[in-house]
Amino acid sequence: MKKIAVITGGSSGIGFATVKELVSSGYTVYELSRRDTEPSENVVHIKTDVTDPESLKAAIDRAASEGEIAALICCAGGGISGAVEFTEEEEAKRLFDLNFFGVVSAVRAVIPHMRKAGKGNIIIISSVAAALAIPFQVYYSATKAALNAFAAALANEVSPFGIGVCAVMPGDIKTGFSDSRKKLHKGDDVYSGRISRSVELMERDERNGVSPEKAGKFISAIATRKSLKPLCVIGFKYKLFVIASRILPVSLVNKIVGSIYSK
Repeated sequence: MKKIAVITGGSSGIGFATVKELVSSGYTVYELSRRDTEPSENVVHIKTDVTDPESLKAAIDRAASEGEIAALICCAGGGISGAVEFTEEEEAKRLFDLNFFGVVSAVRAVIPHMRKAGKGNIIIISSVAAALAIPFQVYYSATKAALNAFAAALANEVSPFGIGVCAVMPGDIKTGFSDSRKKLHKGDDVYSGRISRSVELMERDERNGVSPEKAGKFISAIATRKSLKPLCVIGFKYKLFVIASRILPVSLVNKIVGSIYSK
C-alpha cells in the first residue's frame, strides 16, 4: 500500500517545501489549496478551501479512498497586522476561520480514517508567536496560541488510537508570507507610527529568516516519526526564546517583546 500524506496550503512557502520533502521520502502527497498548481509526479492537487468544511472533508475522504493516510500536515494559514482598536471584528473572525477552524475541520475529517487504521500523525503549523505574543499581530498570535492548546489537548484524546499530534512552531521564515499579510495601518497616527514600525521590523526579520526548505525538512521528519511531542520548535535560537518564555516571569517576557515590537 502506498504511503499517503495530506497537506493543506502546500502550493507555496513552507507547505510547498514540505510537499517536496515528503515526495522525496517516498510519499504520495495530496496537496489541498485554493491555488491551481502545475502537475508533478506523486503529487495530487485538489482545489480546496479549508474554510469550507464539506469540501475539505471530501478531499480528505478521496485521499483515504486511495490509500492509508500516514500524515496530515496543516500548513494553510494567513495573517493580519494592525491595532486591535482599529481592526474590525469581521477581519479577526476571518483569520480564525482560516488559521484555527480550517485546522479543526481537517483534523475532524482525518481522525476517523486514522482511528480505523490504528495509526497516523497530525502535524499543525503554529508559530513562535503563540508563545511570544506580538503587538500589532494580536489576532495572528491568538490563532497560533489556540492551535498550541488544541494540539496538546487533542494529543491526549487520540493517543489511545495510535495517532500522534504535534504543533510545530516556526520562527521567522523567508517565504511570501510577508507580502501576503493583510496590513491594516488605520490609526497609525494615533499610535505615533508604532504600527508601521512594528510591521516593518517583523517583515525585515522574516525576510532574513530560515529558508522554507529547512523548515520543510524539519516538518517532513516530524511527520514520519513514530512518536511525537505535542509541541516543538524549528531552530535552536527560537527554542531558546520559547524556553525563556516559560522560565522567566510573564511580565518580564512581555516587556522584552514590547520593547522590540512596540517602540
